[in-house]
Amino acid sequence: MKKKLVLGLAISASLCTLAFAALKPGERAPEFSAPASLAGRQFHFSLRSALKKGPVVVYFYPSAFTGGCDLEAHTFAQDKDQFTAAGASIIGVSEDSIARLDQFSADPSYCAGRFPVASDPSGKIATEYKVKTFPGQAGAKDVRGVAIGHGFIDRVTFVVGKDGRIVSEFSSQADHLSPDAHVKKALQVVQQLAGK
Repeated sequence: MKKKLVLGLAISASLCTLAFAALKPGERAPEFSAPASLAGRQFHFSLRSALKKGPVVVYFYPSAFTGGCDLEAHTFAQDKDQFTAAGASIIGVSEDSIARLDQFSADPSYCAGRFPVASDPSGKIATEYKVKTFPGQAGAKDVRGVAIGHGFIDRVTFVVGKDGRIVSEFSSQADHLSPDAHVKKALQVVQQLAGK
């Protein structure tokens, strides 16, 4: 009986993992539009519009104002000119409310007004990209001591080519990457696309 239970749990776990295996290179990136903020100003982000200008780095992250996400946003902000030089743009996506993202996008310690972040409060965009989402934790607070109050999205980064297909995909769990390593790897990919 124990063996059957253990085997059943192992099969269930592997099916869950397969169900949430992020989209892979060569697959078409789901087009999305969402409320977003750049330097504290709200606008409507459209992946289709962004791809007209060149490749787009679409990175999913758990929550604004938390350690790893803060480091990742700060590193993207620092390296933004290199992404621009390679013809690429950046969009961060989380379940944060647009009000939280207004603060996060403008804060000089994080996004610093250098790139936009989009709100996916229901996790719909993440689900379309087959990125795992998690319910929020009761009592969870951010680095400022403010209640988080939303769910979390796995840290997964996609580079989407101008043709709308995924060029590269990597995650913290599968690839054992630190948040700032996501930025460095994405930069390498867009520079290769640009032939630099």
